[in-house]
Amino acid sequence: MFQIKDTIIASDIIEENFLCDLSVCKGECCVEGDSGAPLEEDEVKKIEDLLPRVWDDLSPAAQAVIRQQGVAYRDSDGDMVTSIINDKDCVFTYYDEKGICKCAIEKAYREGLTDFYKPISCHLYPIRLQKYKDFTAVNYHRWSVCKAAVLLGNKEGLKIYQFLKEPLIRRFGEDWYKELMLVAEEYKKQ
Repeated sequence: MFQIKDTIIASDIIEENFLCDLSVCKGECCVEGDSGAPLEEDEVKKIEDLLPRVWDDLSPAAQAVIRQQGVAYRDSDGDMVTSIINDKDCVFTYYDEKGICKCAIEKAYREGLTDFYKPISCHLYPIRLQKYKDFTAVNYHRWSVCKAAVLLGNKEGLKIYQFLKEPLIRRFGEDWYKELMLVAEEYKKQ
């Protein structure tokens, strides 16, 4: 582990390879799990505001869940998470013509309908953040549904922090990421 500003970063973020392979996993991380995607408190309002722009991309089941409980709920750990359908799919999932699960919020962003990309926890995956009183832990979440991403990352030689450059900068800033790159370079020399 190492520290940058108020974050403690697990060394596997710079050691391990990872590159999403949607053609193999089909977006399984948006479907499987114990609850919805973790949300920052301010993200709930952003998602509520953009809801009319993604509504038609949502399934009737997702629309029913949102009407009943809203876009988010507190899970058993007390964390705010996206609402889910039948203890499975995030309400913001849709399936493309190849059967790949995708995010309606990200689709709206790519179409220029919103300036909100998607929840930062989704954008950062497989990194998970854990906030503590004095720091935020930056950890690699290993999950069997991402086996293809590890294999493709190994093939391409792409480290987790390189694959997630954009969301890491989005969450922590350019200066933080530059420092992370310096740490990674020094780490390689050891």
